[in-house]
Amino acid sequence: MGNARAVNRGIMKVAGMVGSLQTVNIICSILRAKMVALWIGPVGIALFGIFNSALDMISLVVQLGLRPSAVRELGRADHASVPRIVRAVRVTAFCLGIGGAALTLCFSPFLSRISFGDGGWWWAFAWLSVAVFLLSLNNAESAVFQGLGRFRKLARCSMAGSLGGCLVSIPMFYIWRIDSIVPSILAYAVCSWIALGLYREKVAVLPSEDMRLRRNLEMGKKLVTFGIYLTVMGLVNYGVTYLFLAYLNVVADETVVGYYQAGVTLVNRYGSLVFAALSMEYLPRLSAHAHSRRRTELMVSNQFFILTICLAGVLSLFVALSPLLVRMFYSGDFLPVLPFVVLAAGGTLLKGVSWCMGIVILARGDGRTFLVTEISSGLINLLLSMLLYRLWGFAGLGSAYVLWYLSYTGIVWYVYRFRYGLRLRGPVLAVLSASFICVAPVVAIALAGHPYWGLPLAVVAAMWSFRALRRKFLGR
Repeated sequence: MGNARAVNRGIMKVAGMVGSLQTVNIICSILRAKMVALWIGPVGIALFGIFNSALDMISLVVQLGLRPSAVRELGRADHASVPRIVRAVRVTAFCLGIGGAALTLCFSPFLSRISFGDGGWWWAFAWLSVAVFLLSLNNAESAVFQGLGRFRKLARCSMAGSLGGCLVSIPMFYIWRIDSIVPSILAYAVCSWIALGLYREKVAVLPSEDMRLRRNLEMGKKLVTFGIYLTVMGLVNYGVTYLFLAYLNVVADETVVGYYQAGVTLVNRYGSLVFAALSMEYLPRLSAHAHSRRRTELMVSNQFFILTICLAGVLSLFVALSPLLVRMFYSGDFLPVLPFVVLAAGGTLLKGVSWCMGIVILARGDGRTFLVTEISSGLINLLLSMLLYRLWGFAGLGSAYVLWYLSYTGIVWYVYRFRYGLRLRGPVLAVLSASFICVAPVVAIALAGHPYWGLPLAVVAAMWSFRALRRKFLGR
């Protein structure tokens, strides 16, 4: 019992560090967006979104899922193997970064044409090739920190990089205006590279045999083989998002698309902070014991308990305060998206349930199963969103979000139970039921009346969540 409580306290300690980091990142993101809107205007916001989206897509393709694969391998490695894996991760990231930068540079005229309709912005994409290279190096160092459990170092480096990039970018926006968009993106990448480089993990000196490029690339091939499945999954998600936004733009208009994107960002980026906070150490810890059925069951059930209780309190408050959050992050003009935000926030509870079990697929390196479950999930999401939007508008999109994660929960539970022969231990169903009872009434009140009316119930849910976690960690 004492050991379990020590593990849980460690989980929450890491969650606190990562949560603080995410808060700093959000503040920096909001500050940058506000400054771009103030000094450059809507054109600056559009350019910022286009270049960042292009950078995300290029990085997803060229990095071949290296980070989660490296985290998994380091999490399950013995002490003697760590230096060799770290070396292989860094060499592979360098090679992928060079290749990605070269491809970005070569295809910069093409990227300009598909993004803007002409080749006039090729120079901007050419400069982004530097960011592609640096992001590859940054992700490798972040993977090493995460896989080896150096969460404090990772949080410090990431926070320093975000703050440094923000402080450097703001004067750029004011002085160079529209010409500052690409340099500000590069500044973020450079600041993160400097911060991670200063604190990079030192490993033992390897024998000359292990230093050979060929040997490191062989290990890197093993890492990216599983990572290719993750890359395909990421491309499927991008494809599903693109198809639905194109569909929404046809059946509605650009304003509705903007409202929807704002709602998705609010729910997934800000409403799901607890995922980022609790997921950081979960994958390496689970990977280290993926071979043990009993330990896997205990870890998944424990994570299920903690995450579900945390979500009950956080989501209840999120739903009750959703009008305030929409106004704070966007403006009152975006309030029509509230039905989607409220329902999707409620559905995030199911997202937590499916995530706890689904991460086992990653920990076991079962690439084909992971790909099948994610493609099935993407198709269900696309079909439900298209159908229910035509029926009920934003409320239909929120209902589609809930039904999507209900379906995905069933899919991953089937894999977890029948493919791997695993069970959920302890009072997980009772905890899920209690969490549902906390969130559902607040969602119902928000839809039937006004979100603020459910604030007293949300406060009660948050207090229950706090007390349940306190009993879990302290036994009182």
